[in-house]
Amino acid sequence: MSFNQQSNAEGKVFNDPIHGHIEMHPLLVRIIDTPQFQRLHFIKQLGGAHFVYPGASHNRFEHSIGVAHLAGELVKVLAERQKELEINDQDILCVQIAGLCHDLGHGPFSHLFDQEFIPQTRKSLPWEHEDASIEMFEDLIFSNDLAGVLKSYDLGSKDVKFIKELIRGAEEKKKSPQWLYKGRSKEKNFLYEIVANKQTEIDVDKWDYLARDSYHLGIKNNFDYQRILKYVRVCEVNNMKIICIRDKVAGDLYNMFYTRNALHRRAYQHKVVNIIESMITEAMVLADPHILISGTRGEQYRMSTAIDDMEAYTKLTDSIFEQILNSSNPELEEAQTILNNIINRKLYKCIGQTQAEEGKTIEQEEIANLKAKLVEAVLSEQVGAQVEAKDFIVNVIPMNYGMQEKNPINNVLFYCKNDPDKAFNISRAQVSQNLPERFSEQLIQVFCKKTDEECEDAALNCFARWCGTKELPMPWDHDDIDPASMLEPAQE
Repeated sequence: MSFNQQSNAEGKVFNDPIHGHIEMHPLLVRIIDTPQFQRLHFIKQLGGAHFVYPGASHNRFEHSIGVAHLAGELVKVLAERQKELEINDQDILCVQIAGLCHDLGHGPFSHLFDQEFIPQTRKSLPWEHEDASIEMFEDLIFSNDLAGVLKSYDLGSKDVKFIKELIRGAEEKKKSPQWLYKGRSKEKNFLYEIVANKQTEIDVDKWDYLARDSYHLGIKNNFDYQRILKYVRVCEVNNMKIICIRDKVAGDLYNMFYTRNALHRRAYQHKVVNIIESMITEAMVLADPHILISGTRGEQYRMSTAIDDMEAYTKLTDSIFEQILNSSNPELEEAQTILNNIINRKLYKCIGQTQAEEGKTIEQEEIANLKAKLVEAVLSEQVGAQVEAKDFIVNVIPMNYGMQEKNPINNVLFYCKNDPDKAFNISRAQVSQNLPERFSEQLIQVFCKKTDEECEDAALNCFARWCGTKELPMPWDHDDIDPASMLEPAQE
C-alpha cells in the first residue's frame, strides 16, 4: 500500500487550539490509538506550572500531535519547493512519526522526572527522556503488532532506525568526516534537522511548544513560525545539504530565542513553580520505596526503576500525585504531608533570587558553602529554629538561548533572494544593534523549608551578604539593602 492509498484505514482530523484542524495520516492514527501514546494524555507539558498558572494544564499528547503536524508541514514544503531533493513518501511519514513519538519517554510531570527525580534516585545513571522515547517506540510497535502495518506503508527496519535517529537528534553529524547514521544516506542529511535540531536549536518541537505554552500560560507569543516556513530551503555546504533560512527573517529567529528565554524566566523557572516542583520531587523520592508498579511478566518496579521496563513505565503518569495523596499506606505519610502542603498552599519560602553575569560561574562547592552559611546565620540569630543544610534548597539554573553562552544564530546558515543556492552566516551586528550581546547567565534561587519569619529574615541577610561577596546583584525585592553593609569581613 502506498503513502496515498487509504485502503480500509482512515485518517483523522484533530481540532487543535494552536494549529486549527490537523489532518493525520492513517498510520499516525494507528500509533496514536495505542496505550503507549494515549499515556501522554496524563502527563502535563509543564510539570507543576499549573499550580501557578491555572491554564497551564495542557499535556504531552496535544504537543506531540502539534509537532507531528509541523514536521509534516516543513518536510512537505521542502519536497514541493525543491523537487531535486527527492523527498519521498516514506521520508515524509518517518519525519511525521518521529515528531509524533519524540516525547513518548517523558515521565510524571515531564522534565521534573528526568531532571530532578531520576538524578536523585538513580545517581549513577546517565538517563534522558529521549532514551525512554526510543524504547517506548520500540515497545509500541512490538506490543501492538504494528510492524506489519508499517510494512503496508513501505516502512521497513531501515525506516524504523531512521525514526529513532530523528527522535534522538543528530548531534554529531557535522563533527565527524564520516556519515554516522543508518536510517538515511548523507544526501538526506537535512531531514535530521526537522524534529530535534541540536546544531541550531531551530526545530518544529520548539515551534510548537513556544506557541502552545504561551497560549496556555496566557503570555503573548511574538514569534510566528509560519513566516519561517515561507522562507526555508536546502542549500549544499561542504558536501552537506543543510536547511537554510532567508536572510530577511534573521530578526525573527532572534525573536524566537528571546521568546524561549522569556518563557523560562517568567514561567518555566518561576520561583513558585520551582518551589512546588521541588516539593513534588521530594514527595516522590520519599514514596519511591513504597510504590510498586507491575511490569513484564508481573515483575514489580519502583517509580525509579520503571524506566527499565516499558510495560511498567507505560503505567507511570502524573496520577502518581493522587496515588500518594490518597493512599492509606502509613509508609507514605511523610510524602502525603508534603503534597497536602502543596494543596493547602503551605509552600517552602523563597528567600531570594539573583543572577550571575556571563563569565561568572557559581560552582557546586560554593553552593554547599552557602548552605552552611545559611544554617550558621539562622542558628546565630537565636530565633528558636533548628535548621540543617537539607532545610535549604539552592537552585542554580542556566538561563540562555539554548546553546549555553553561545549565540545560536551563529550556527544558522542563510541565503539571499538573488543567490538562493549560496549559504552564508549573518552576524548579530548585521541584523540590529539592539540585539543582546550576552546569551547566558545563571539564575540562583534560595528556598527554605522553615516558614517562620525570623528564620526567613536571618537567611535573607546571609544570602544578601553572600551576594555581596560574590559581586552579584542583591536578591530580588530587596534592592534597598546596602551591598556594602552586607560584605563579610576580609579575613573570611
